[in-house]
Amino acid sequence: MERYFLAVSTLCYLLASGYSLVLSGAGKFRASRFILGAMLAGFVLQTTFLYLRGQAVGRCPITNSFEVLVFLSWSIALSYLVVGTAYRISLLGAFTAPLVLALQLAASVLPLDRPSAPRGVPDAWLELHAATSLMAYGVLGLACVAGVMYLVQEKQLKMRVPGSLFHVLPPLTTLTEAMRRLLWFGTGLLTAGILAGFPVGVPVGRWKAGASVVVWIVYAGVLALWRRRYLGPRGAAIACSAAFALALVTLPAMYALKGYFAH
Repeated sequence: MERYFLAVSTLCYLLASGYSLVLSGAGKFRASRFILGAMLAGFVLQTTFLYLRGQAVGRCPITNSFEVLVFLSWSIALSYLVVGTAYRISLLGAFTAPLVLALQLAASVLPLDRPSAPRGVPDAWLELHAATSLMAYGVLGLACVAGVMYLVQEKQLKMRVPGSLFHVLPPLTTLTEAMRRLLWFGTGLLTAGILAGFPVGVPVGRWKAGASVVVWIVYAGVLALWRRRYLGPRGAAIACSAAFALALVTLPAMYALKGYFAH
């Protein structure tokens, strides 16, 4: 039953992404209430799916790679709805929708929805550790989107005749500040998620713990280099994209391989 909500949610993100492409192809790329409405509807349907799945599995719905990808896409959408309003970055949805759509399509198409082994009473620290870490990945995913927007706007500025995007994208200073704050907040959440894993009463697995620490080191390194001015905004934008690509590769793998690295 809950899969219907996910399917309609995916359709909403498909409409938002498709409309963005239509506007871009017509040279009329701009902020749109339709994109915002489609993103909001998709988020509400995602939330409904996660609630129903959580009721079905009796715990936070992140028990396999399928649920992890859906939860991650939900986290990115939530971050967009909060940050896009706070920073008035109206075009953020047009760049975020394709990422959320890609994650949900991967979750729906790939054979990832395998039943997990039944466990006893949920460990509160384990639930907090996993949920907080995934929320952090969602915020860092939005930092990646802001970084891509920065690179696009920078390219527009270097063109002799800037395209339609130049007039609708936020200034580089706004994108830089959004990217910086998202990086700090996302890395802080990831730190809290990792720390919440220490009191967990069940083995987390060396592979899973190691991958989480590696991702944290990468993001902490980006922040340190940026703070000490070894990285400028452009370098930070590229680093954000590369770091999130690493996170996307390791995150599903941590769940797919957890049976092989249990000790």
